[in-house]
Amino acid sequence: MAVLCFLLSVVCLTDYRNARIPNGMIMIIFLYGLGYRYWDAGGGGLTEYLVNSLVVLLLLYPLFKIGALGAGDVKLFSVTAGCLSMQGVPCFMVVSLLISAMISLIKICKDRSGRERMGYLCSYVATVCRTGQWKLYLDNAGVPGKAGIRLAGPVFLSILLHAGGAY
Repeated sequence: MAVLCFLLSVVCLTDYRNARIPNGMIMIIFLYGLGYRYWDAGGGGLTEYLVNSLVVLLLLYPLFKIGALGAGDVKLFSVTAGCLSMQGVPCFMVVSLLISAMISLIKICKDRSGRERMGYLCSYVATVCRTGQWKLYLDNAGVPGKAGIRLAGPVFLSILLHAGGAY
């Protein structure tokens, strides 16, 4: 688990510095996870790794399709979840997303953009309900100060909490 924490810290630094998660780092975590789960539980561990990763990938894919999550974030969640037991994955996801929500709330309060964000969310939901078609959510990545939060940090913090026995 220490190696995973180190790899996630590197991913976190890269994500915050360059606003992207390199596929090479995702592949390193993927290969590490396969090896770790095989060493920990044999062939069953490999199967559990692949199942956990695939389930998380499928759960988060719709959020990627509407632009609410980046591809790197989805892949990072997926390969990281694979390193955990099947029982640990739901807690990992909930804790990661709660940390993300707290960071988002802090950012909204700091920017005083709560009314604007809620208005956009209500408008988005109304449009999707009215048209019956999904569209990109808040496509303003090129607008300074309006980009979403980086999820490598919450994933890293969630794994640190897991390694520390918090869940």
